[in-house]
Amino acid sequence: MTVDQGLLTPSVLRRRSVRWQFTTLYSTLFVASGATTLAVVGLIAGGSVAVAPAPDNGTGPVPSGAQERIASLEHQLTEAHTQQTHQLLLGLAVGLTVMGLVSVVLGWYAAGRVLHPLRAMTAATRRISADSLHERLAVQGPRDELRNLGDTIDGLLARLEGAFTAQRRFVADASHELRTPLATMRAAVDVTLAKPGPLPEQTRRLAGRVRAELDQVDRLLDGLLTLARAQHGVLPGSETVRLDELAAEALDERADAIARRGLTATRESGSAVRVYGSRTLLRRLVQNLVDNAAQHNEPDGWLRVAVHADSDALVHLVVDNGGLALTQDEAAQLVRPFRRIGAERTRGSDGSGLGLAIVAAVAEAHGGTLELHARSGGGLRATVTLPQAGGNQEATA
Repeated sequence: MTVDQGLLTPSVLRRRSVRWQFTTLYSTLFVASGATTLAVVGLIAGGSVAVAPAPDNGTGPVPSGAQERIASLEHQLTEAHTQQTHQLLLGLAVGLTVMGLVSVVLGWYAAGRVLHPLRAMTAATRRISADSLHERLAVQGPRDELRNLGDTIDGLLARLEGAFTAQRRFVADASHELRTPLATMRAAVDVTLAKPGPLPEQTRRLAGRVRAELDQVDRLLDGLLTLARAQHGVLPGSETVRLDELAAEALDERADAIARRGLTATRESGSAVRVYGSRTLLRRLVQNLVDNAAQHNEPDGWLRVAVHADSDALVHLVVDNGGLALTQDEAAQLVRPFRRIGAERTRGSDGSGLGLAIVAAVAEAHGGTLELHARSGGGLRATVTLPQAGGNQEATA
């Protein structure tokens, strides 16, 4: 008999599943009732046969030959009764054993039927993630405890969907609305600097500092907008994109900045590697990885960008860089927005703290993943895995 794979979770390996508990309960109750029935039958059928003595009709004592005959018949009758009792008990025991095994099968089947709605609810809940909170369990059937549980979970999912939607909408709306006052302040600073006549040096330095801070806030808002779009799964202008070309473009655009830091950049790529999705978001993904590798590096260090596809129709974008030594726990936390490990890692960085968070969100929106690994010699390895572009994928999209 094959056990349902859906029930063989890690927790089930440490304890019995609910289905096994129900099966054990059903079988135990059946075997206990059968054993009780067998004991009662044995007590009733196991009594000895009492033969009444021959009546005294006044004719005198019974001859010794007749007494011997009577004793022989009584002995034969007792043996026959004992043999019948043993056969009856043996038959009941065999029947009880067979029905005990049958009860396990029937109990397993009955428990499976009872727990089928619960397994369906578990599978549906596992499929639902932060990007598919609109899905519902929609449990059908009579208004019983299981359906009430499914309706309760649906209500919880509805509240979670509302909370996630409100949060993402707030981030997007706030980022968009703040662009106007930022543009106004930037224009005011530019007008001040462009006025004819000499300006005090202190005023010029202050205006330059304010302009730099405004640019930093603008980059932060742009990152928040990109993160919100990626988390919403909004993929504008989806098309087939060559990821190796995006990697080459990102390195070329940042060649001067990489050279100023004295870094050695290399790129490894085989044949054309294509993925399907938003060129804008995918370009931002590659640029953020290259920026992260360049900014959080050591002087005269190195970085390497590799793009390749494997036999499982997956595309891997791997960005390695040298730098300070990190633990694996520290590396895993870098995907959190505004998460930075150590002052030395971010010294001199003009990043917004959203770079790797945006990479993770864009990868997830395209059905991929981001993995961060701390290098043993210092630095970080970032690996983005995306599904390779194919006809079925494009048709579905």
